[in-house]
Amino acid sequence: MAEQHRPPYRPPYRPQHRPTAEAPDGFAAALRSAVRGEADFGPTARALTTMDASNYRRVPLGVLAPRDADDIAAALTVCQEYGVPVVPRGGGTSIAGQATGTGLVLDLTRHLRSILALDPAARTATVQPGVILDDLRAAAAPHGLTFGPDPSTHSRCTLGGMIGNNSCGAHSVAWGTTADNVRALEVVRYGGEALRLEQGRAVGPHGVRGRTAHGPEGVRELIDAHLALLRTGYPDLPRRISGYALDALLPEHPGGPDPVRAFCGSEGTLAVVTEATVRLVEAPRARALAVLGYADESAAAEAAPGLLPYRPLTVEGMAADLVREPAGLPRGAAWLFVETGGDTPAEARAHAERILRAADAVDAAVVTDPAGQRALWRIREDASGTATRMPDGTEAWPGWEDCAVPPARLAPYLRDFRALLTQHGLRGTPYGHFGDGCIHVRIDFDLLTPEGVSRFRRFSEELADLVVAHGGSLSGEHGDGQARAELLPRMYGDELVGLFGRFKDLWDPHGGLNPGMLARPARLDENLRFAVLPGPGRPVDVEFGYPQDGGDFAGAVRRCVGVAKCRTETAPGAGVMCPSYRVTGEEAHSTRGRARLLHEMLAGEVITDGWRSTEVRDALDLCLSCKGCRSDCPVGVDMATYKAEFLHHHYRGRLRPAAHYALGRLPRWLRLARPFAGLLNALARVRPLAGLAKRLAGITPERAIPELATETYSRWLRGRQGKGTHIVSSSRVVQVWVDTFTEHLSPQVGRAAVRVLEEATGRTVLPPPSGVCCGLTYVSTGQLDAARAVMRRTLDRIGLLPGHPLVVLEPSCAATLRTDLPELLPDDPRAHELASSVRTLAQYLEEYAPDWTPPRLDRPAVGQTHCHQHAVLGDAAERRLRERMGLTGELSGGCCGLAGNFGFEKGHWEVSVACAEEQLLPAVRGAEPGAEVLADGFSCRTQLDQLAGRRARHLAEVIAEGLADGRP
Repeated sequence: MAEQHRPPYRPPYRPQHRPTAEAPDGFAAALRSAVRGEADFGPTARALTTMDASNYRRVPLGVLAPRDADDIAAALTVCQEYGVPVVPRGGGTSIAGQATGTGLVLDLTRHLRSILALDPAARTATVQPGVILDDLRAAAAPHGLTFGPDPSTHSRCTLGGMIGNNSCGAHSVAWGTTADNVRALEVVRYGGEALRLEQGRAVGPHGVRGRTAHGPEGVRELIDAHLALLRTGYPDLPRRISGYALDALLPEHPGGPDPVRAFCGSEGTLAVVTEATVRLVEAPRARALAVLGYADESAAAEAAPGLLPYRPLTVEGMAADLVREPAGLPRGAAWLFVETGGDTPAEARAHAERILRAADAVDAAVVTDPAGQRALWRIREDASGTATRMPDGTEAWPGWEDCAVPPARLAPYLRDFRALLTQHGLRGTPYGHFGDGCIHVRIDFDLLTPEGVSRFRRFSEELADLVVAHGGSLSGEHGDGQARAELLPRMYGDELVGLFGRFKDLWDPHGGLNPGMLARPARLDENLRFAVLPGPGRPVDVEFGYPQDGGDFAGAVRRCVGVAKCRTETAPGAGVMCPSYRVTGEEAHSTRGRARLLHEMLAGEVITDGWRSTEVRDALDLCLSCKGCRSDCPVGVDMATYKAEFLHHHYRGRLRPAAHYALGRLPRWLRLARPFAGLLNALARVRPLAGLAKRLAGITPERAIPELATETYSRWLRGRQGKGTHIVSSSRVVQVWVDTFTEHLSPQVGRAAVRVLEEATGRTVLPPPSGVCCGLTYVSTGQLDAARAVMRRTLDRIGLLPGHPLVVLEPSCAATLRTDLPELLPDDPRAHELASSVRTLAQYLEEYAPDWTPPRLDRPAVGQTHCHQHAVLGDAAERRLRERMGLTGELSGGCCGLAGNFGFEKGHWEVSVACAEEQLLPAVRGAEPGAEVLADGFSCRTQLDQLAGRRARHLAEVIAEGLADGRP
């Protein structure tokens, strides 16, 4: 058969090897004997932590997941003994490089995630450093409280990371920065000494209160010797995050010297936080959102400070060049999002309307519906990802992500900033916290060539001068890291920056904590993460077209900028990404983690086997190819495609797993089995024979083998048309794609669709051509040569009628035709024509039978939107059709966990079940009696049948039943 022929063998891609630093002799053994947590010096752990969400990359020696504060102290003792530097790491979302390091990375997210105490009366909480911000907010919510600072990464950033960076978020105009909301800290210095910091005092290693409020010995004397410099050297603005906050240790500081505030924002360079007591604030019972439209960005920036006297919760701004689809926004070319609170919805709305009247905006709207507010906030929160691509697809990068100026200076600063971009031939899309004068922006730096890096440096130096000229801070939220610390003398002067170094030395005399950050920093153009990737002169030979990345696989991998939206473990709702991470909580099973491994595979320093890498293979093994990241990732990482690409190269010229032959070539086996369907079904019911078959096919023993249809859809349709249904005109026909699952395993779906289409349109469904297949199973198992052969044969046989869409009933096949087909055959115009013709049933009915009235069923519905439909096709038409039918309720997000071949493969059973338990199974079990269980995907229906004992139906079946009942 055509798909069996292979082109000549090509040797696999192997990157250029680079030397990798090794841990000192005896260090790993000494560390493991001193701690209870997991110490990992393998290539996977190291590769996963080479980068954060910045432009920088540093290769660590290993990673430790400490179990408690004693582990941290023991590790820091061993590290000092062996001279190994340490970098504490939370969610790894830092954007200035401060969460990368060359020594031992402390992963504080695996075990140190407990909320130790929550006191509603005192409005405080005591937490470990790995606590996710949203987890703390969820725990405080029943008491009407919240933690005020809320960066856009609130679903995955940790409290320890927020303390390290002095994070802020959208609500800082109301509740301040993290430093404003921390009451006490337990920290451990390099060498293992524990210290407790409280406002006005420091406590020694054995609970003995120190005589000073400054920290380690010598800090008080350092402050007293430089009082004049500290009193005059800091700009006065709400978002001054750069450098060490030594002015918090001045004797006149409100409440006395505050070592806690001085510690916040120190970016892991002074000590490691093991416990924090934080302030909670009262959360408004109701909120409203005033969205104000302005003629341009400058007008919005001019207006923002004037809204602060009205005490809003937020004053966020963005311009039209960031908002690609301004649906739901009022007229204008720039907008302010001003959130207000109140005890009642009416009070919150009245507050918002007062602001609206004072705003002098071009257009405005007040949104009180929570769903509407979430939709608008998502535009703002996803900006850190969407801003990484210009409208033409050009890459844009952080580096000058969060400068801040006095709010009254914001408008002129933005005008000067835009002019500086133009002067350097650069583009960026500013947005951010207009009420605090803090601007985020990603800029289309060329960080791949020496000339581009030189321009990056020149621009950075000139922008630093511009920020200082406007009285601003180089960092207004996320810290200096490597991106800006080198330029701190331009802001503070050499004398004060020298004082920063002496302060660091008193805390960390051995220089072991996060060296290269803040004090004596690395250059801003060193350690760039792109330098190790294959350049334009050394492209990687790949199979997919990667049209959004110029055909460059390295460019596709660069898409992941590390914002880590995929690390959200509990995200009920319509989202899908990333089901395996939600189940395991392991970085290697997140979209970001897999992208990092692919990056390091291309770099060849830590992962040295190229496409043959077992580390990458093992991480991708639990990728369900759900395609959720294609839509849910703010930068559109498409790990399903990358996985297929990798598997193709990894197994090229080698024996594959049995499941690849059995499930990856399923369409072929089902065609061969068609005449023997009844016999094979009977044999499958014999347990020993079924067990043997599953063993040989690489199928997990817990799975039941689906039953084959004794009459295929095609045979039924041809027989039906042979009994009197005739095509009268080529303009009165419907083309329905016959996928493998509908044809051989669930022909009742096809029969129902025929009934619905003929009833709704008065057209006749064409009989399908024989031997066509989208290639889905070949793609998902990385058999891309075979996939292309199948796709070409399909294009030869399908015979699309001009102007006639193709109705595809199976969402996974529709997604394959829409995306994989043109990306594997980019030079075949027929592939693009077929891809553009694909419609779901609901989309076709909405387009070609807009006046048809579907049967009214008036009952609740549960089930799942297929993950491929969510990611590629969208489900808006299905939602509208269900509404017209009276099918109420939302379908689950997430992934069913079966995901085609994934849930059948040996070794995937536990993850498959856990994915189903995340959203789908609880929703179905909790459904009202008589609820309709909907699932358009064969995998979703099979999972529900095998795990819940519930028969789910395709929407076509439900409509057809209503038609048969004669429902109006």
